[in-house]
Amino acid sequence: MSEQATPFRPPTPESVVVAGPAGAIEALVEVPAEFGGRQVAIVCHPHPLYGGTMRNKVVHMTARALQERGLATVRFNFRGVGASEGAFDDGRGETDDALAVVDWAMARWPGAELTMAGFSFGSFVAFQVASRRQVVRLLTIAPPVRRFDFDRYPVPAVPWTVIQGDCDELVEYASVVAWAESAQPAPQLVTLQGAEHFFHGRLNELMAAVKGALQA
Repeated sequence: MSEQATPFRPPTPESVVVAGPAGAIEALVEVPAEFGGRQVAIVCHPHPLYGGTMRNKVVHMTARALQERGLATVRFNFRGVGASEGAFDDGRGETDDALAVVDWAMARWPGAELTMAGFSFGSFVAFQVASRRQVVRLLTIAPPVRRFDFDRYPVPAVPWTVIQGDCDELVEYASVVAWAESAQPAPQLVTLQGAEHFFHGRLNELMAAVKGALQA
C-alpha cells in the first residue's frame, strides 16, 4: 500500500507591524513548515474604498496556495485599512506601502526570491512593484485594466501569469484578454470559465491556477 501524502498544515499567522511611508502598516506573515528561506511572496489586496483588506478570501486563498508550494507569504493592509495608518492615495501611496513591505521582507529573509501577487486593485500595485524591485514572478488576478492605467508602467521581464474569470462583473474579460495579448512579452493567461470577480464557488480552481503559475 502506497503512503498517502501528509496533509498540508496551514502555518500560524504572525502579526507584524512594518514601518511605512504613511505610518504603521499592519501585516500577517505565514511561514509554512516546508519553507527553506528561499522564496517569499507578497500578496496585495483589492480596493480599500470597496471593502478590500488583507483578509479578503481571494487574497487568503492565493496566499494559501503559495504556502502549499513552500513559499512564505506576507499579506498587509494598505494605508487607511484596518490598523494601517494613513489615507487612500489612488494607487500611488499604496504602491509605496507595498515597496516598504517588500523591503522589510527582503531584510527578514536576505537572498530570498520574491514573488509579487495581487487581486483586482492589488494586481495594479503588484504590477508596479514588479518593475521597481527584483522579482522572479508576477501573479495578477482579475486586473482592472480599464480602471487603472497599467500601460504607464513597464511590462515585467519575468514569468507573469494573469488569472481571469470570463464572467467577471467588475473587470471586463475582453479588455483583459486584449491587454494581455498586446503586452510584450505577453503573460500566460489563465481563464476560469464561468467565474466572476470574487471567484465564488471557484476558489479551489483559483488555487490550482496559482500553483500552476509557479511552474510557468
